Amino acid sequence: MYSATFIFDTRQFDDDFHRLDARIAAAARDTEGYLGEEAWEDPRTGRICNVYYWSSEAGLQALIAHPLHQEAKRRYSEWLSGYQVIISQVLRSYGDRAFAHPAQHDR
Repeated sequence: MYSATFIFDTRQFDDDFHRLDARIAAAARDTEGYLGEEAWEDPRTGRICNVYYWSSEAGLQALIAHPLHQEAKRRYSEWLSGYQVIISQVLRSYGDRAFAHPAQHDR
């Protein structure tokens, strides 16, 4: 399993951002092996963290190459004041299963 963590500080979101963001999210969900996503915001700093999960690297690579994702990369400075992306291979995931999570192996 693979994950892509997108951490960013916001500048100002406009209608273009929200439209592009929604279209990229839909494209991610349509990629091969997409398992799910989650998002977090630090209430102290406003920093946002989105984590996407795939069963294989192929879907992740498809999203990276997608034209909408490439457009967002070109335009990021219009909406973000900084970002970091972390691509990871998940070695294991465990928990008490009190809630569903994309990294549960029996999905």
